[in-house]
Amino acid sequence: MTTSAGGPPPAKPGLHPRNRNAGGYDFARLVAASPELGPFVQRAKHGGASIDFADPAAVVALNRALLAEAYGIRGWDIPPGYLCPPIPGRADYLHHLADLLASTSGGAIPRGAVVRALDVGVGANAIYPLIGHREYGWSFVGSELDETALASAARILAANPGLERTIELRRQRDRNAIFEGVVQPGERFDLTLCNPPFHGSAHAVREASQAKWRKLGRGAAGAARNFGGQGAELWCEGGEAGFIRRMIGESVALGGQVRWFTTLVSSSATLPNLHRLLRQVGARDIRTVAMAQGQKQSRFVAWSFQVPETP
Repeated sequence: MTTSAGGPPPAKPGLHPRNRNAGGYDFARLVAASPELGPFVQRAKHGGASIDFADPAAVVALNRALLAEAYGIRGWDIPPGYLCPPIPGRADYLHHLADLLASTSGGAIPRGAVVRALDVGVGANAIYPLIGHREYGWSFVGSELDETALASAARILAANPGLERTIELRRQRDRNAIFEGVVQPGERFDLTLCNPPFHGSAHAVREASQAKWRKLGRGAAGAARNFGGQGAELWCEGGEAGFIRRMIGESVALGGQVRWFTTLVSSSATLPNLHRLLRQVGARDIRTVAMAQGQKQSRFVAWSFQVPETP
């Protein structure tokens, strides 16, 4: 997002009203909070301030500044080549999850560490627990397959005193499991969240990356995604639909321990089959929540095996 010279930054259409970036990026404040962003800020064609979003170093610097300025997070970093998430979109998921919890809590958003969330695939960036705790005080468990990613997330927590008491990291040792081996017997969560791998193969990832860079006019040779991403972050057997089907299958046994299961769904074409499967396995409450960040349309699916509250 870019700012307009001499005036307030333009709004990002569709962002949740509580999103701290709904008014756009204020680069003056961001550079003040994280001076290392300064060298990446440049004048856009329309005259406002921006960065080169195809430059991985610029995107990381922007994220570091956003987290420092809006959420007081210090020392945020990721290893080279790991997923660098767009902060406003990730925050939007959390704000809509807060509304989801409020819908079954008498209309009030539950806050504080008593609210427990499981982030499936916390990644090297730990972005959902960081924002979710700072915004709502929730406690988190973050699961992760990748040891390097888990170590990176642990370093971020260690750099911010107090976070290690409310954000727990757990290694998922079974590549074919999602909840199994992470959720302990009798353990309860108010919600789970997930940004599942989208592609079905490493080849599909490369093709998508090359197509993206061709659109940017950078050429396809040696293309790397500007938001990075390791194998498990970007692809799995069966792609997004296969991953979510496995998640639904595992969720059945945990229906009494989790109030809401949720996951982002990139392709709207998969929604009818997912809803059909959820009805087949006995979900009592199924919802699709639409989101938008600028021109990008997104959504997440939420389901529960517990009896819906009567309005």
